Amino acid sequence: MELFPSFPLDEWHETKETIHRFEQIVGKVRLSHSPRRNHWWHVPFHLTGSGITSRPMGFVDGNPVFTVDFDFVRHQLVASNLDGDTAAFPLRGHSVSSFYLRFQSALDSLGVDGSIPLARPFDLPDAERPFVDDHEHAVYVPEHATRYWQILSQVNLVLEEFASGFSGKTSPVHHFWHTFDIALTRFSEHPVKQPEEAGGLVREAYSREVVSFGFWFGDDNVPEPCFYAYAAPEPEGLTEEPLSPAAEWVPSGSGHLALLRYAEAREQPDPRAAVLEFLESAYRAGAGRLGWDVDALACPGGVTDPYRAGH
Repeated sequence: MELFPSFPLDEWHETKETIHRFEQIVGKVRLSHSPRRNHWWHVPFHLTGSGITSRPMGFVDGNPVFTVDFDFVRHQLVASNLDGDTAAFPLRGHSVSSFYLRFQSALDSLGVDGSIPLARPFDLPDAERPFVDDHEHAVYVPEHATRYWQILSQVNLVLEEFASGFSGKTSPVHHFWHTFDIALTRFSEHPVKQPEEAGGLVREAYSREVVSFGFWFGDDNVPEPCFYAYAAPEPEGLTEEPLSPAAEWVPSGSGHLALLRYAEAREQPDPRAAVLEFLESAYRAGAGRLGWDVDALACPGGVTDPYRAGH
């Protein structure tokens, strides 16, 4: 299929809002029933050949080992346990409320206690409304759900290719149900002392210097899909650094994002190469200003073996 097909936010906004809340429900189960990893790496979803997966969880919390998958080809939610038992139901035709109740019933049938604290959206406009009371978000257009997964899959592999060139500490490429983006983060060894009032999410996510990269489908602030990158803490003079030709620095909160609009990437002669060029330029801008040894951390083609690398 076409690389980076057109997908304006206003074309599927209602489906996106519904799927986002579906994923937050499953994501909160993942958060509550999996071993904690540094920088919240235990929380996001990963891509599969037909959708996204929670990955196996349970076991350490007294539950059987179980997995939850969104299938955006057959448009089902599939939960399964290690004994091979499966519970599945259609994604279409559900409000957030009915999805939440049906999901809990599916987990019960597998012998899983899927209870979660604060069963309501995180950091969304309706954050005070329990999932079980949300009858508003109920639009699920299958074609839009499939296109969402297809674009995620393409971006996932471009980010994987970019990830291969760095030999330092790096996150997986993963899909966050909090911000509905797919992201990859590179870390330095330099600790960052976040103030207590920053909150647990920020203190854990940014306990080291990072340069982070990703893609999201648009939001109220930037109502179109974009590739992005940022450095945290943001070093002085970051926005003076050059980016690839189609990209720009834009204000974001108290800092800045490097932004390559999806529509701009699509118009390039080689969209994949344009995205990789953007990611590399943003990395060099952030890492250079933070004082990282960019050359020492490089491993072109994913190779650190000095014999294979030709050194």
